[in-house]
Amino acid sequence: MTVKDCGVVLVTTNSEEEAKNIARMLVSEKLAACVNIFPIHSIYRWQGEICEDGEWQLIIKTNLKLFPQLAERIKSLHSYQTPEIIALPLVDGSQSYIEWLQDSVIHS
Repeated sequence: MTVKDCGVVLVTTNSEEEAKNIARMLVSEKLAACVNIFPIHSIYRWQGEICEDGEWQLIIKTNLKLFPQLAERIKSLHSYQTPEIIALPLVDGSQSYIEWLQDSVIHS
């Protein structure tokens, strides 16, 4: 795996408990090397209305070749009808971190 295979996937949830559950499952199943979780305030459009809610943001570090499996697993665990599941590629990273990430996920 090279840095070009690595990225982060962003997911929001409506509770800290759900965020932690998703994170634990992804790391334990080696679909993610690490997941950071933090509270955020979201303003968004849903079904024609502007909504404003507290949410929890997950930043999932992974091999983007695993994205199809990762996305399906998140959908199976998530309570939202249309969860945010978006991938962002890494432009660069320290070699030691990339190697750690590679060793922490399923080899595709």
